[in-house]
Amino acid sequence: MKPSAAKSPPTKPSPSERQLPNGHEGTPVPDAKTELPPVIRRTELVAFALIGILIICVITGLYLAKAFFLPITMAFIVGTMLSPAASFLERYRVPRAVAAVLIVTAVCAGAAFMIGLLASPVMEWSGKLPELGSLLKEKLHIFDRPLARWQELQSMIGGPDTLSTFHLPKFDWVQPTLEFLSPTFAELLLFIATLILFIASWRELRRALIMNFGDRPARLRTLRMINEIEEHLGNYLLVVTMINIGVGIVTGLICAVTGMPNPAGLGALAAILNFIPIIGPVAMFAVLVVVGLVALPTISAGLIAPALFAAMTFMEGHFITPTIVGRRLALNALAVFVTLAFWTWLWGPMGAFLSSPLLIVALIVKEHLMPPNSPQLPED
Repeated sequence: MKPSAAKSPPTKPSPSERQLPNGHEGTPVPDAKTELPPVIRRTELVAFALIGILIICVITGLYLAKAFFLPITMAFIVGTMLSPAASFLERYRVPRAVAAVLIVTAVCAGAAFMIGLLASPVMEWSGKLPELGSLLKEKLHIFDRPLARWQELQSMIGGPDTLSTFHLPKFDWVQPTLEFLSPTFAELLLFIATLILFIASWRELRRALIMNFGDRPARLRTLRMINEIEEHLGNYLLVVTMINIGVGIVTGLICAVTGMPNPAGLGALAAILNFIPIIGPVAMFAVLVVVGLVALPTISAGLIAPALFAAMTFMEGHFITPTIVGRRLALNALAVFVTLAFWTWLWGPMGAFLSSPLLIVALIVKEHLMPPNSPQLPED
């Protein structure tokens, strides 16, 4: 007898071998796999949302807690700028704590001297604001005829009669402006104390920040980053201070030659305002226009000093400063403007002063965390 063949167990049809209804077999139908469109993944969307919420929370905290964060940030930035001076004094066997007190005292004395040059004319002019407003309105009487023609044109086309109620603005903004520009005593005290302690303990802070990282490459990168920030901020303060002193001296000479009142105070104001990019020179030009129109007998004589100041600031901004600063400290104009607008909105005039140093710090950190030799887009 032939051995019976062993029957293999029935195999289950694979999913690819599907049968048609009523038992009719057909060709195998492959599995259909639907491809999703290339959309942002849920995890990436959540990450973007969390980053956005974090940025909003940080900005809100900086805005609401301005009385604390502004003096601290100001002390850190100014202290980093002045640290090379403390190191210089330390080479001549001056203890770093004593050097910090001496440097802060010298800075406060210079600021008090500049404020003293401005205090007397500001107090004198603020008491005569109504009288000066009437005098300015009389000087601008030559514009009465063009304004009347414009009013007639508006009445002909049926526009609103806005010039009939034209008047100079009231002068009740002086007190709120002074309160906005001047910090409180607590903020000033916090700034000075933090600045002295920061300069005195800068070396220990640097070492603690560097040793906070475990591996050697991260420590070296942090060390290079801190050294570059200290060097660039120190150079920025030195160069900008020297340039602004020169701007103040030239402005004072222009005011003295053109017969403007109190040329020393106007020169000091120009030097102070020039620390604020873009806004400072524009504000100084407006001040010179108003002072010239009020103090000098004719409009043409009053506009000579503002015209010379505008020419001087144009030369300084486009030729002198770029030549002295060089490419390393040169900043993109759009980035400077956006940064200036943001920090001015957030922290006022002190934020405007800190905008350029904070932009320099951000660019240095970006260069070290995302170096130029990282993968880049191909050139056109």
